[in-house]
Amino acid sequence: MAIDFNPSRGATLGVEWELQLVDAETMHLRQDAREVLAALPSLSEGGDNPKIRHELMESTVEIVTDISHTVGEAKADLAGTIAELRAAADARGIALACLGTHPISDWRDAVMAPIQRYAELIEQMQWLARRIQTFGVHVHVGVRNVDKAIPIVNALSAYLPHFLALTASSPFWSGSDTGLASSRAVVFGQLPTAGPPHLLDDWAAFEDYMDTLLRAGTIRSIKEVWWDIRPHPDFGTIEIRMFDGIPTMREVGMAAALCQSLVTLFDQQLDRGYTLPRPAAWVVRDNKWRATRYGLDAIVITDDTGSTAPLRDDLYELIRELEPVADRLGCAEELKVAGEVLEHGAPYERQRAIRAEGGTLEQVVEAAITEFAEDRFVTLGEVAHVGT
Repeated sequence: MAIDFNPSRGATLGVEWELQLVDAETMHLRQDAREVLAALPSLSEGGDNPKIRHELMESTVEIVTDISHTVGEAKADLAGTIAELRAAADARGIALACLGTHPISDWRDAVMAPIQRYAELIEQMQWLARRIQTFGVHVHVGVRNVDKAIPIVNALSAYLPHFLALTASSPFWSGSDTGLASSRAVVFGQLPTAGPPHLLDDWAAFEDYMDTLLRAGTIRSIKEVWWDIRPHPDFGTIEIRMFDGIPTMREVGMAAALCQSLVTLFDQQLDRGYTLPRPAAWVVRDNKWRATRYGLDAIVITDDTGSTAPLRDDLYELIRELEPVADRLGCAEELKVAGEVLEHGAPYERQRAIRAEGGTLEQVVEAAITEFAEDRFVTLGEVAHVGT
């Protein structure tokens, strides 16, 4: 089975940001995506690639950038869409936020979006799909040559814990603390074709594997392979899907800068004739779990023999390594936000800090709304009037 890969012109970017529609009074999710999208026809009816669109649940809208060349350009694109979306939401008493899960809303209250392929997914997956009231951020980075796609996917798989821990934002599920940094990683990861990417030899092996899944009836389209990192042949990109819902634009920029810098680094190393690292599959799975459970406090495996290191230390080292690449790409300032997250707390830590100080889950939600609106980290003292 031949799968055509449409090469990109360099490390271009595309960002998909799944946003929560929250009732501004109750702090619970609103199942009103259809109404909000109907109010924005110029953005939601843009052919195959509208700027704003449905996701699985009616509590979600996804905003999507055009092809961008820099992180700054992608952020400006998102900001323009958000400005129009916010006006439509405000008029309906809806606030916008983004966390990997909603701390208090129950997945059983969700309404599915009126999209045929989502109905088919629910019919096929049943409970696994019905409970996916989760939110994430996906970053596409362009790749110039099909032969680079699989080696870069393999190399990026070593960074699943880094991607997740910096953005983990779903410690709460249906009103309870799960004890995890990211419950979203578990909920979405239960789908049969989700999870870490299969580590394959080359593009021909990818084609053969997709053909096998299609012949077996496991999937009906390669778009149903929801790996944490996957090649996207139509766009000519590597799509990094590991991020939890990200509360602020600054952190979205951080995620995009991290992805663009890593892909560029690996692309350049391939040009120089290097063989990219390919971690063992068991290491990739184990490290993802460690970040899912412990977030930035995870101790991750660093080689096939079982050596370990604190993830925080590994992240500081990674940021330093990528600084020259990010500087050339024009995203050095966005990459520095990772250092701020390490210092001030990832989203799951900021949420738990509010609870530890006596705040309610409603206050956790309001903090997320404020972080999204004002693009900054928020403490309990700034949201103390909610839920009291």
